Amino acid sequence: MEASQSDNPNFNPNPTPIGNSLSSSVPLWPTIDGPLGLSEEDALSYARKFYKFGFALLPLLWAVNCFYFWPVLRHAHSFPRIRRYVVASAVGFSVFAALLCSWALTFAIGGERLFGPVWNELVMYNLADRLGLTGWS
Repeated sequence: MEASQSDNPNFNPNPTPIGNSLSSSVPLWPTIDGPLGLSEEDALSYARKFYKFGFALLPLLWAVNCFYFWPVLRHAHSFPRIRRYVVASAVGFSVFAALLCSWALTFAIGGERLFGPVWNELVMYNLADRLGLTGWS
């Protein structure tokens, strides 16, 4: 019986088609919630709001936008109306994170050697002493 199956040109030992793998499939839902998430119109509204409110000094909303709409960000040809807001949020959050890290590293590494006497005016740990907020001075 085995010889007759292998000689048959229509015999397929793998019943699942090769081209339908999970990594190449297009998502059915725009959010990570899957079928419990938002419809496409609601998702577009939320993606747009997260993107716009990110400019109001809330860049962490850009990170939330990228996380919540991860299926849209991961697949290049899915939900094109939503994708432009999610990709723009990813770029905005990347720029924000780079600026924040460079600012923090400048102060952490440079310190008083980099800024000189201005350093005492820039640091916050002696602010309470300058304002007289400590009771022991």
